[in-house]
Amino acid sequence: MTKILVTGCAGFIGFHLSKLLLSSGQNVYGIDNLNKYYDVDLKKRRLEILKKYSKFKFYKIDVFNKKKLLTNFKKEKYHYVIHLAAQAGVRYSIDNPDQYVRSNLVGFYNILEGCKNTKVKHLIFSSSSSVYGMNKSFPLKENFSSDFPVSFYAATKKSNEVMGHSYSSLYKLPITVLRLFTVYGPFGRPDMSLFQFVKKIKNKKNIYLFNKGNHHRDFTYVDHVVFAIKDIIKKIPNKKIPFRVLNIGSSNPVSLKKYVKIIEKILGLKAKKKLLNLQKGDVIKTYASLKETKKIIKNYEPTTNINLGIKKFVEWYLDFYK
Repeated sequence: MTKILVTGCAGFIGFHLSKLLLSSGQNVYGIDNLNKYYDVDLKKRRLEILKKYSKFKFYKIDVFNKKKLLTNFKKEKYHYVIHLAAQAGVRYSIDNPDQYVRSNLVGFYNILEGCKNTKVKHLIFSSSSSVYGMNKSFPLKENFSSDFPVSFYAATKKSNEVMGHSYSSLYKLPITVLRLFTVYGPFGRPDMSLFQFVKKIKNKKNIYLFNKGNHHRDFTYVDHVVFAIKDIIKKIPNKKIPFRVLNIGSSNPVSLKKYVKIIEKILGLKAKKKLLNLQKGDVIKTYASLKETKKIIKNYEPTTNINLGIKKFVEWYLDFYK
């Protein structure tokens, strides 16, 4: 029996991935600490959906708790690990760096130890497009410099990549790093711009556009992200150092101003905008090169355009919070 562990299973991407794997008949084990970074009720509602599947087993564990985590790894002997549990958020990392050290550095080290000790076949973990920092050459390629992050969140993600490479080199642990580009969709995180904008426009409150709304983001619909992860689970790196980095984006950057216009059109409401200066830690543009990704994931085609993606999120939001 193949056992797949998804850490952060009650989170946005972890939920969608677990659901996809379960619907294709896989045995999925979920770990989450259900922390209070955002609405715990939303996380519990996601979990309720997953618990309806007979092949789903949930453990409430914080990856920071090494003893509990390693005991779980030893007991279950997972074949594949998809590590998505992390403290997210660029802006939050400026005010709460301790939380990022705890979850993203110590927590990730504990995951590496668990995978090494139990000889996991393939560890896949999420990094972020923010590791590219203020790179000005586009589209962003995996071999571009990622040594100059501009937020502490990005610094922890880059650190994960470096830590992962060392374990891959020392212990021949097969690892795939996925640099995710602004993932959005139904059941999305309340701290992300789409959720914030829809909520505030609906409630006739001001929305804040940093950099006067001149950001560009490579928005990636969540379905494409989880299909990519599912496809790659058994595509195990087999080089001398079995380690690789892949971009998971849409390769189609959209300006924040256009993004807001689409939301306004779908809601049939006008946004009250406050234009602010560039905020510390923010990058101005992201735009993924998918050349390497398509070599590994042959059928990776992020075809959900931004209008349809936002429409699906708005429909979910209005139904969920009716």
